Amino acid sequence: MANVLVVDDEPNIVLSLEFLMEQAGFEVTTAEDGEQALESVKSAQPDLILLDISLPGISGFDVLEQLRAQPETERLPIIMLTAHGREVEREKGMALGADDYITKPFSTQTLVEKVKGLLNEAPS
Repeated sequence: MANVLVVDDEPNIVLSLEFLMEQAGFEVTTAEDGEQALESVKSAQPDLILLDISLPGISGFDVLEQLRAQPETERLPIIMLTAHGREVEREKGMALGADDYITKPFSTQTLVEKVKGLLNEAPS
């Protein structure tokens, strides 16, 4: 069973994403900030990360950049989540190596399809 790491500082979003991913058949780990996310990836690398951009401490962009800089996580599928739908942020996320980018509020169906699509493409 694939493991999805949900990184968001809003508890209600974490809960809904956790429920959504579990319903879709994934194991879920959560982190509420960038430091926690990086620690979590070090201790048990997930198969995919749902990463919020606006986090306390280090931002989702910084987490993405750090993960892409390490050989063991440079190909880890990462979907950026943001409340900001500005094109410049989307471009920055994609330029830093995000696999996809979803603006809140998002369609749960679309999110599940994107996660499944990325996990099916990733070599196991």
